[in-house]
Amino acid sequence: MSKLICGSTTLDLSSPVVMGILNVTPDSFSDGGEYSSYMVACQQADLMVAQGAKIIDIGGESTRPGAKDVSAEEEIERVIPLIEYVGKTHDVWISIDTSKAVVMEAAVNAGAHLINDVRALQEPDALETAAKLNVPVCLMHMQGQPRTMQDSPEYKDVIADISEFFNERINACLQAGIKREHIVLDPGFGFGKTLSHNYELLHRMNEFEAFKLPILAGLSRKSMFGQLLGREVSQRLSATLAGNMLAIQAGAKIVRVHDVQETCDTIAVMQAANDFKNLF
Repeated sequence: MSKLICGSTTLDLSSPVVMGILNVTPDSFSDGGEYSSYMVACQQADLMVAQGAKIIDIGGESTRPGAKDVSAEEEIERVIPLIEYVGKTHDVWISIDTSKAVVMEAAVNAGAHLINDVRALQEPDALETAAKLNVPVCLMHMQGQPRTMQDSPEYKDVIADISEFFNERINACLQAGIKREHIVLDPGFGFGKTLSHNYELLHRMNEFEAFKLPILAGLSRKSMFGQLLGREVSQRLSATLAGNMLAIQAGAKIVRVHDVQETCDTIAVMQAANDFKNLF
């Protein structure tokens, strides 16, 4: 599927697009507290759009292991002003990173185009709310819950098990009235996966193309790079770029990143090499 449609707005996925991460939280694993100020968050949104992001993914609750729960009211207070700012200022898609139905509704009413849910619409009323809102949704695979997901995750076959989960959630979405063309799949790197699981997942990502749905890869600065290379979060850019290149080569249509400019440059080089006869 080469596009997503939200109302009268279309997101072209014929080439890979970059989703810029904008966490307005005090405790996200990589940028916690960095953009919790409204003005600083607005400036970061401006920068990411200028650097080439086609989607801004706005989140008001951290899902890193051990993070504290956030009430729906607090999450709404964090994200809605920023969604409204981005919608008024930029011609870009806005994604709301949440699992709460009331936050989804408030965000879409404020201008969000896409619901990005790490719990794949399994929380109370989430499925029904997403169907009612009639916007694209990203269903992420996670074994367990964010607070405990890294406590000895196990799979019979990581790709087969994730595919079984995707099939179940896709069917649930269709039964709830969500259009198939509104569904994006995210295999959930780092969410209930060991180091070995993550690299097998990256190696075999092309197998998810069987779903004929857009695949989102969220690899940015993940611990799978820190564990492999012994790098702190701030030192994982080159590893992230390598991971995103592999994910795109395996069929990913959306890459979710902190470092927009560097990722856009990487994609441009890949496209130049793949399509040089038409570009030059």
